[in-house]
Amino acid sequence: MEASVMNVVQHELYMITMVFLFGLLAMRVAEHIKIPDVALFMIVGILLGPSVLHLITAPINSVAYQFIIVLGSILILFEGGRAIQLSILKRVWVTISLLSIVGVVVTAAVVAFTAFYLLDMPILYALLLASVIASTDPATLMPVFKQITIREKVRQTVESESAFNDATGSILTFTLLGVILGETKLSFSSSVWSFVREAGGGILIGAIIGFLGSILISEHRWGLLQKYNTIVSLVVAISAYLAAGLIEASGFMATFTAGLVLGNSQQLFRLYISDETNSTISHFSETLTLIMRTLIFMLLGTQVNFNTLGQYWIQGTLIVLVFMFIARPLAVLLCTLPDRKAKWDWNEIVFMFWVRETGVIPAALSGMIVAANVKYANEISSVTFIAILVTILIQASTTGYVAKKLGIILKTPIHRTNSEETT
Repeated sequence: MEASVMNVVQHELYMITMVFLFGLLAMRVAEHIKIPDVALFMIVGILLGPSVLHLITAPINSVAYQFIIVLGSILILFEGGRAIQLSILKRVWVTISLLSIVGVVVTAAVVAFTAFYLLDMPILYALLLASVIASTDPATLMPVFKQITIREKVRQTVESESAFNDATGSILTFTLLGVILGETKLSFSSSVWSFVREAGGGILIGAIIGFLGSILISEHRWGLLQKYNTIVSLVVAISAYLAAGLIEASGFMATFTAGLVLGNSQQLFRLYISDETNSTISHFSETLTLIMRTLIFMLLGTQVNFNTLGQYWIQGTLIVLVFMFIARPLAVLLCTLPDRKAKWDWNEIVFMFWVRETGVIPAALSGMIVAANVKYANEISSVTFIAILVTILIQASTTGYVAKKLGIILKTPIHRTNSEETT
């Protein structure tokens, strides 16, 4: 028994060490050729995985893999929320709301229609496939924008969309999965209630825990844990996710909201957090998220199975092209043009057409569908990984180039402190 446990521990340590060794090389190469590191991490993961060199094996249902995926997504989302400026969010909240609900539904409808014809699957299964990949992936997008400095309004809109639309995508997926498995009935009212519970509950839990964390590290008389601010931020991020799960709310939305509240505590509650504390948390979070995104995307690459992909690569590629060049632009147009307050420029709208990465969360959802032995699971899994491969390797790699061509790159990075007031 003890020998068996130690073998597992040694295997996981070997896997993590290999990821970091090759991850460091990938970072240097990505820095040299000026592309986001997540794309290169995934390529290296494919090469090291069972499909090529077989140096790293991390089954999708293993505890270690799932732990890294969930923890990494939590920390990336929390740091993304903490970097959002509430003053900018107020200007674009209509667009974000529409993208997070209407945008996901529109994308799912277009992709489902395409999958219905190209894969010759029943419409319910086509909708399930579309729901899995309909929402943008925060774990992919936020690391990309760490390395590319674009207009704050655009960056914060896309990052917030990726955090908030997780609830819509997961509700669509789990509702359809429940209907297919015969566990639930398709009902508009129950779907609306599920959305309110997941989205509203996530925001509420995140706001409460973010507020408590803000008090503990602020200059307020109750700020007893200023000295341990990095540990507090870590506890806040994970606690928000866990607490949301207790009421069946969106854990990722709760984590993002907690970060948003902590990062804007002075504006929201007049709780002053010193620049030194903010700087310490930022350095800690940046290092931690770099570690986690290295693990996440290299391990995600190891999950690519070329034998499965080979069966449906033509249909899958066509579906993904429709997904990228028809569904996404249509969704963005329908959600940005009605928002007059945001005053979107056409170059900003076109940039959002291209920012459509799919990643960790869709991979996890498709893994659940495969594990549930759902009919057409192979088709769903194949198209999901084609979407991940194409959007990360092509879109993520060219985000900086597209932003530069569209004129929304900022020449100097924006450094924000807690005491800054933005207008």
